[in-house]
Amino acid sequence: MGFDMYGLQTAVVVSTLFITVLSVVLAAFLTLNFRSRRQASYLFWSLGMWVFAVGVAMEAAFALGVYSQALAGIYIFVVALTVELLALGSMQLVSSRALRIAYYAYCVATTLVLAAATYTAEIGNIIVTYVVFGSLPISVIIASSLVTFPAAVLLAVIAGISYWHNRGAKMLSIIAGVVIVSVAGTLYIAAIPEFLYFAEFVGILLLWAGFFDAKGFRRSFHPGRT
Repeated sequence: MGFDMYGLQTAVVVSTLFITVLSVVLAAFLTLNFRSRRQASYLFWSLGMWVFAVGVAMEAAFALGVYSQALAGIYIFVVALTVELLALGSMQLVSSRALRIAYYAYCVATTLVLAAATYTAEIGNIIVTYVVFGSLPISVIIASSLVTFPAAVLLAVIAGISYWHNRGAKMLSIIAGVVIVSVAGTLYIAAIPEFLYFAEFVGILLLWAGFFDAKGFRRSFHPGRT
């Protein structure tokens, strides 16, 4: 049993660190794209991927036994913020300025509610056999849902519309990756944590396939080149 538990811990740590490295590289790539293109969508997508990397790194730390109430609250906040930032990136593709402003206001309000909920709630232990697998206080579930579920719906709808207008394998890969990474956050909030790590891994690979091509990578480092 001891060997099995050690093997499980090793698998969780190695997989989460691997996803963290992939996320950091992709986040850096998207940040460079924002610097060269100055498009708000890349700003929010890059911020979302940086936050996602932080969340996965925290999962690795939890598996290594680094855990506290404060870290649990920060982790839950980070998971929800990832979905929100990715949705904000996709919202930049919406032509209606009024809709974008309305969603900005909604995000500010619900993010403050979530921050208050995670700060004041008694979260307890959400780690079981080295993975995130624990029930949350009802106040945190409600506050998190206010952030993640509308964001996930927006991501799915905007992704579908974008693919309809810009068909292509890379676009489809980006759409699928963004939706799956976002769903990874909502799965835990919805108390379906067994798919969390698998969804994170699949999502980040799809995003790499869509965003990270050698030509685009070179242009990010040398914006003047075509």
